[in-house]
Amino acid sequence: MALKLTPMNPVEMLQDNEIAEFLTEAYLDDDPAVFIIALGDVVKHKGVTELARQTGLNRESLYKAFNGKAQPRWDTVHRLLKALGVRLTIAA
Repeated sequence: MALKLTPMNPVEMLQDNEIAEFLTEAYLDDDPAVFIIALGDVVKHKGVTELARQTGLNRESLYKAFNGKAQPRWDTVHRLLKALGVRLTIAA
């Protein structure tokens, strides 16, 4: 009998209070693409349609921003972080 494995997406297991920590860890990676990928995963997990409504951004534009072929604008990232309840802080 063969063991059947199914893919697991750890983002699906995140609780709302863990999103900021997840994004912070991604931001601290040396590769900036890691943060964008992580943010895109969170956006998809939370619901692109709902976040588009909350941010006033176009749903199709959000899909394109996180398809790996384009870089989202800062305005898009800022609006999404705000809608997700995540504050970006800068510290020395």
